[in-house]
Amino acid sequence: ARIFNAALALNTKPAVLTKNVDSVMFCLSKGLSAPVGSILAGSEEFIQIARKYRKMIGGGMRQAGILAAAGIIALEKMVERLEEDHKNARILGEGLADIGEIEVDLDTVQTNMVYFDLQKSGMDTFQFLPKLAEHNILGTPRPPTKVRLVTHYGISENDIYITIEAIKSIIKNL
Repeated sequence: ARIFNAALALNTKPAVLTKNVDSVMFCLSKGLSAPVGSILAGSEEFIQIARKYRKMIGGGMRQAGILAAAGIIALEKMVERLEEDHKNARILGEGLADIGEIEVDLDTVQTNMVYFDLQKSGMDTFQFLPKLAEHNILGTPRPPTKVRLVTHYGISENDIYITIEAIKSIIKNL
């Protein structure tokens, strides 16, 4: 669903971003909150070939209507709410930027991802992430001293403030 995040951040439509490509595939889970599924789009000829190869390797499902319904909801309802994820990421980025021992380039907080650097704190990624996990907050390492946090449907604005306070606490207790 990165294409939808990018389109939202650029205030355009996914079709504009993909107009010069032959095919595009995007996931309906993760950011769009469907339980499973992806969509592959391309020319009729390309899709016929893709279906042939999918069948050859045993791909496909029967009675997938319930899952397809969730995919339709993802496309019709969840794309709009990605803006909330972007807003929460901005709040998170700004809150982390206020912590002196953390560096955040706020120009890079354009969608639902926040990258920050712990170098000034003296901690590396692998020292920090277990402490963060003790607060039930998960981050992705970008060694040696960078971390990525991602906002999504399951993260509320209140969760963002809790995360900022947890990180302040970790830094304070070094």
